[in-house]
Amino acid sequence: MSARRGSRKWRPTLGLVVLTMLATVAALPLLGLSFVRLYENQLVRQTEGELIAQSAVVAAFVARDLETDPARADLLGAAAPDASLPIIEPALDLTVNHSLDRRPDAQEAAKAASPTALALGERLAPVLARVKATTLAGFRIVDRDGTIIAGGDEVGRSLAGVEEVADALRGRFRAVLRARVSKHAVPPLYSLSRGTSVRVFTALPILVDGRVAGAVYASRTPNNVMRQLYGEGGKVATAVLVVLVATLGIALVFTRAIARPIHALVARAVALGQGAPVDPEPDARFGTREIALLGHSLDNMALQLRERSDYVATFASHVSHELKTPLTAIRGAAELLRDDGLQPGAAMSAAERRRFLDNIVADTARLSALLGRLRELARAERPGAVGIASLAAIVSDLRRRFPDLDVRTENADAWTLGLSDEKAGIVFGHLADNATRHGAAVLQITARATAGHLHVHVVDDGTGIAERDRARVLEPFFTTRRVEGGTGMGLGIVQAVLRAQGGTLELAAAGGVSSLGGARFEITLPLAREGETEHA
Repeated sequence: MSARRGSRKWRPTLGLVVLTMLATVAALPLLGLSFVRLYENQLVRQTEGELIAQSAVVAAFVARDLETDPARADLLGAAAPDASLPIIEPALDLTVNHSLDRRPDAQEAAKAASPTALALGERLAPVLARVKATTLAGFRIVDRDGTIIAGGDEVGRSLAGVEEVADALRGRFRAVLRARVSKHAVPPLYSLSRGTSVRVFTALPILVDGRVAGAVYASRTPNNVMRQLYGEGGKVATAVLVVLVATLGIALVFTRAIARPIHALVARAVALGQGAPVDPEPDARFGTREIALLGHSLDNMALQLRERSDYVATFASHVSHELKTPLTAIRGAAELLRDDGLQPGAAMSAAERRRFLDNIVADTARLSALLGRLRELARAERPGAVGIASLAAIVSDLRRRFPDLDVRTENADAWTLGLSDEKAGIVFGHLADNATRHGAAVLQITARATAGHLHVHVVDDGTGIAERDRARVLEPFFTTRRVEGGTGMGLGIVQAVLRAQGGTLELAAAGGVSSLGGARFEITLPLAREGETEHA
């Protein structure tokens, strides 16, 4: 039931994942609009900073003119809190400072401006007009009472009731955001921006001899991101087209590099599951390195499974044949003994009966030997943790187990094998046992290392292997000692142990590392790495 629930678990398709990714990428420009407020806030502060700088220049110009006027005492108002204004940094923030209502209209002045102030205003008027034409900023110069003496068409009227102007006449700088009043309709695209609906106002006091002589009242609408986009419609359209083309290009790359190869892998897996032939070196285009690696791994796995299946089938055929022979002999002998016992007079002599019983016992022993070797083979083919065995210890163990065999070494005592002591004992024990059963009195072990592998040559002085048998000596169940009870599985067990640890066993050619004329085997294993141990 749990497996069935697991198979029904919903999983997104690769196409859905890719589509989601592409949609996210395509939506990034739209998500960028959420940061418009941040950019607008920067534009507001930039506008405030520019107005501060321009107002400071105008205020300095007015203050210098007043300082040289003999009648300046009549133009100065209240004492300023500070003899000079501190450094003024832009501080307006769209997210913090609430926008005030539109600037109130100028009112009738309670007191007319002095002729000296009006004369100063007339001199400033051309300068302010040029500044406005260049910077698009509006300037109003007010005297100590808040009466406009220069700037715009409100000269002679009063702005004393405007709160930021009132603060400036008390000697403090003030900047505010006010609702913007425009003569033109706002384009629909501007509705996404708050910056289109506000105007920055700054009021900077004019200080002379530590007293307030008036104020510079400046205003300007900040630049707007949406206005720039609206004015650059062609470029925006080009950018959108580029994003669409890039998105389609990414989709094509994903399709060719991921979707198609995965569908090809699925079809290949289905074909392999249905028994299609396995190509050990497929030429399919898998797109990316990871998918190519997955494809090659799938083919290698299928090839190994196919080889394993063929091996199991062949092995099963050999096992059935090897078991069938003694079982047939046992059955025949048992039937003869049964039939002889059922006859009224025993027709079989005691010697014959003894011979048949001996045959049954011998075949039973052969079956037991076969089953024992099969168990050894099963254990040998099971991969285990890699261990480290010393060749010197292996040679010492062989000398103890085979006292009649002269075990010699050449360049071997210093090497270690990537096998556990138990498996090393199985490998070299079978080779030494084969040597003694073929009349060997000397067994020579030689080792050498090349390209990360250790090659161990095991040579004896026995009768050797006939030329006609060399091609079959490593086949399972092949033996030249069947009459003597040989099972033909000893070398198969050795191969299984070595194969499980990444090694091989080969029948070496005559000559080479030894002058002995018997059987010559070469064991190849990866070099043992220090620190490897076998776990029980």
